[in-house]
Amino acid sequence: MEMEELKRMLVACAGFSRRKDDDKFKDLRLPSTEMDEDGGRNKVVCVTSGVSFLGLAVVNCLLRRRYSVKIIVNTEEDMEKLRELETCGEMRASNSSIKAVMANLTEIESLMEAFEGCRGVFHTSAFADPAGLSGYTKTMAEIEVRASENVMMACSRTPSVRHCVLTSSLLACIWRDGMKQDFSPVINHESWSDESLCTDKKLWHALGKLRAEKAAWRIAKEKGLKLATICPGLITGPDFFNRNPTATIAYLKGAQEMFAHGLLATIDVMKVAEAHVCVFEAMKTTAFGRYIYYDSMIESEEKAEKLAAMVRMPVSKICGNASGYVPARFQISNEKILNLMSRTLRTCYNQS
Repeated sequence: MEMEELKRMLVACAGFSRRKDDDKFKDLRLPSTEMDEDGGRNKVVCVTSGVSFLGLAVVNCLLRRRYSVKIIVNTEEDMEKLRELETCGEMRASNSSIKAVMANLTEIESLMEAFEGCRGVFHTSAFADPAGLSGYTKTMAEIEVRASENVMMACSRTPSVRHCVLTSSLLACIWRDGMKQDFSPVINHESWSDESLCTDKKLWHALGKLRAEKAAWRIAKEKGLKLATICPGLITGPDFFNRNPTATIAYLKGAQEMFAHGLLATIDVMKVAEAHVCVFEAMKTTAFGRYIYYDSMIESEEKAEKLAAMVRMPVSKICGNASGYVPARFQISNEKILNLMSRTLRTCYNQS
């Protein structure tokens, strides 16, 4: 219900801006009354892929925290999706904290214009298969890397931007070649997937997330930009497959191997969104580096059957011929994010 209300708010405020010379999209002025706690600057942030499954959840969480949010819309089709949503009631644009901006993730200057005046950027990295046929292609992985590079460069060149939170994936941590070396049974925020293994297995989604995150860290270090990355498991939530089919199908490529090794994990979309905001809030003090996040392990045939039903695929595609409980070969640690959120989440809600 919260997500549907947010969609109605987006349409009601009609705050779409494209280019300054395009009169079809009337710019919406963001409110100037909201101040942050450490210097009186406006609490203005930007969310890329803001109409995606995760992007909308992050926007919703930010609005509850009284941020003014710019949402980057990548295509005319996404803009049309917002226009077509059914409205309920009216909201005066002058009182709205939302602004949708058309920006091209392939153009640094376009991103800089969108980021202008923002204190932080949330790069939620949502991409769809243009042909609508496969979960994720090698070409899409390359696009994701370029977009990550451009976002980071734009952040570093925009004076107002202090921090960036990038959505990576647990897939960027778990695909390791056990034939090459003896790995620790614990996978945590210091673990990285093997690029060669991802390429050999044609795990393009894992490869795209891995390379995009590494590119972001490289540029952040070169440019002195403060960055944090969140590596969630398969993102679920109400009607998640219909609302997020590309990422869901792509994530589950290699599901049998993940299931067999105890590496198939899921996380609710609103929890991921809350983690993004809490990490961003804590970046001024204690938050740093990478954060693995999941809330459920698919370690039994029963859980695999439930997941298979939700994503409309044969359960054998997830757990193969396994039956009953599968003893995990590896253990995924999300201790870092849980410790951070236990310290900050209560404060986040108290201030919302």
